Amino acid sequence: MFFVLEPLRIGIDARAAVEVPAGRGRVVRELLRTLSTWPHDDHRYVLLARHAWPEPELDERFHWRLFGAGDPWWHLQAGRTAARECDVLLSTNSYVLTLAARMPVVTLVYDLATFERSMRPNRRSCAVERLTLGPAVRHSSSLLAISQATADALTGRFRAARGRTVIAPLGVSPALSNELTPAEAEQLPDAGFVLAVGTLEPRKNLPRLVQAYSSLDADLQRRHPLVIVGALGWETGETLQALRSLGDRCTMLGYVSDAALAELYRRCNAFCYPSLGEGFGLPVLEAMAAGAPVVTSHSSSLPEVGGDAVEYVDPCDVQSIANGLRRVLEDDAHRAELARRASERAGEFSWTRFADIALQALEGAAGREPSGAGVETVARPETLV
Repeated sequence: MFFVLEPLRIGIDARAAVEVPAGRGRVVRELLRTLSTWPHDDHRYVLLARHAWPEPELDERFHWRLFGAGDPWWHLQAGRTAARECDVLLSTNSYVLTLAARMPVVTLVYDLATFERSMRPNRRSCAVERLTLGPAVRHSSSLLAISQATADALTGRFRAARGRTVIAPLGVSPALSNELTPAEAEQLPDAGFVLAVGTLEPRKNLPRLVQAYSSLDADLQRRHPLVIVGALGWETGETLQALRSLGDRCTMLGYVSDAALAELYRRCNAFCYPSLGEGFGLPVLEAMAAGAPVVTSHSSSLPEVGGDAVEYVDPCDVQSIANGLRRVLEDDAHRAELARRASERAGEFSWTRFADIALQALEGAAGREPSGAGVETVARPETLV
């Protein structure tokens, strides 16, 4: 006798698709986009959020469940709904939801920055995550870490995460190939600048980047002004003071569209990302995919992304950052070689792989054999840490 298994009802915390422009928002949007391209995947997806993401590619398999409540009440409502309507839940944006759900849960872990005081994390997030991550680890059926560095930090701090953590690297968004409008193109600086991208927060290390940039020869600074892209975060006083000290040598663009960001990656002569620590470092991968020569930190997850295709520096050493920038800006052959390697290296990452690993983890948590719905399948035993 043959038994036909019913499709799973998979709940996903999809708030970030609308509420977070970059970072976690991009992860959720690309996950949903990728799942929507798998017509042979017959699972049903219950998308828990405050506002629906108006993505036309999401078909009848995707159903929005919207709750307007603030935190923590949103989590309680979402958890109750998931318990009624879903077989398994993917918690993408809060460990509180993991704890509120009374069902199998796969929890996505981006980084453990809240446990690193030197990175001066957001105080509110720090307090909440420190209280909830440990219990969430114990409550989760499995955990998705976006890099080996995150997995190592997670399993090193929480013994319960060992043997249940799966590494799911991120990819490059196809949205970065969107066409740039003429109006947007006119607002962008001419080619040849040094580009830095990321929310303005302490761990992005922009004051040291400014010191390093200021130490370059005046002619180098004149030919390669500094361009900053990113929304304001927290504790921005020191960062903004440093950036403004450069005067007309620095342009702050704030948040820009995906198309504009991709064009900036293509136009820059160097992309500099001297972060003190990252769970993955998605801007580095995006810059590499656009063929930008990258200067980045030799620490945390960034070498996993950059491989041998970037110029590494010590993020705590201003002179090291300056030397890295100088090598890339002054040596045309070195810059061209980095750009070539970067494009090749970026091709090793994909959202298809990320979505496939996530789906296998959800199927496993629900007691199913992994279906391998995506193009790229990854055996779960090989990814457990």
